[in-house]
Amino acid sequence: MLVILRENVENLGHIGDVVKVTDGYARNFLLPRKLVVAADEGNVAAIEHHKKSLEKKRLAEKAGSEDLAKKLAEYSCTISRKVGEHEKLYGSVTSADIADALKKAGFVVERRSIHLDHPIKALGVHTVTINLQTDVSTPMKVWVVREE
Repeated sequence: MLVILRENVENLGHIGDVVKVTDGYARNFLLPRKLVVAADEGNVAAIEHHKKSLEKKRLAEKAGSEDLAKKLAEYSCTISRKVGEHEKLYGSVTSADIADALKKAGFVVERRSIHLDHPIKALGVHTVTINLQTDVSTPMKVWVVREE
């Protein structure tokens, strides 16, 4: 099935791209979430007409993401947690915890954009990767400290 992307979809494409996907993927995932529209003649003609404005929007979003990536690379997030024996945390620090800390600091980053290999379960400095767009990502330091 040919569809036109209304949003950037990871591993699929950018806004305005015409892509071919399986019927089930389109019906069950993309269409209910309003990420795509069917690529019929009217929609393709309309998207070709708006291609230039979409490209300007895409470049502006990329520039904004690159600026945010520079700021996040210089920023280090501190999260305090209760600690048990042998300096082990009660629970763990997840991407949602990091997103909340970044929100309090004034950064707008979605939880899905924060990539952790595994949840953080020890005190210290940990490096996480933040994927702002498909081609814009940055490492950021997360300090996990003892709660007092």
